[in-house]
Amino acid sequence: MFGTVPKTLWARETPPDDDNRVLLATRSLIVEDGERTLLIDTGCGDKWSAKNRAIYGFDEGPHLPVPGVTDLLLTHLHFDHAGGLSRYADSSQSLEPCYPSATHYVSATNYENAKTPNVRERGSYLGENIDILERVKLHLIEDGDEVWPGLTVHRLDGHTHGLTWGKLTDGDATVAFPADLIPTSKHLPVPWVMGYDICAERSMQEKQEFLARAIEESWIVVFEHDPVVAAARLSLDERGRAVVEEPVDLS
Repeated sequence: MFGTVPKTLWARETPPDDDNRVLLATRSLIVEDGERTLLIDTGCGDKWSAKNRAIYGFDEGPHLPVPGVTDLLLTHLHFDHAGGLSRYADSSQSLEPCYPSATHYVSATNYENAKTPNVRERGSYLGENIDILERVKLHLIEDGDEVWPGLTVHRLDGHTHGLTWGKLTDGDATVAFPADLIPTSKHLPVPWVMGYDICAERSMQEKQEFLARAIEESWIVVFEHDPVVAAARLSLDERGRAVVEEPVDLS
């Protein structure tokens, strides 16, 4: 989760367990307007073998879809963001979509990347999360599209090709959902990028640009994988580094 950052540094911020695992969330964002409900990302789902549950420390409980979802935006199709797209229908292990009537949005670039993943990402783009999109209403999006009133999507390529982050503006408030660009509040330092990123240099450049705007325009930034800090406004410390200024409760 911290790439080339020495463990002696990151372990102070995110202590690992005896198996060198760190506690992470898979946080979704729900947006409602009284008539429609938008969900951003779906978490890991529950289509996991006992072996993988032990490796990753997944919760044992079933994945429960969010009720009433009419629109579903996927930042990208890695399993920890798209695993909740489908579930096993019965003991036959046949798959069914979790949101069969919802419009699903994903970037055209990431969808094509997920269907033919490179060797490094093959273990993250799983067929059961990709193929199910052929059975739902799928809308492929591009950089700058508005998928919901006030919600625009923006392309990144450092973590994976065609990752989409969302920016929702309502009145004077803006909520940004950067997904794996800044997975936790501990990843605010620009050099702290994940070893999963296909291009660390690009991730750092994209993060630097994002943070400059987020701080200047006082965005509320959602941390998708942070188990403690769900969202926060940011500022610069005395050394010019981005830090959490104040946590924000979006519930």
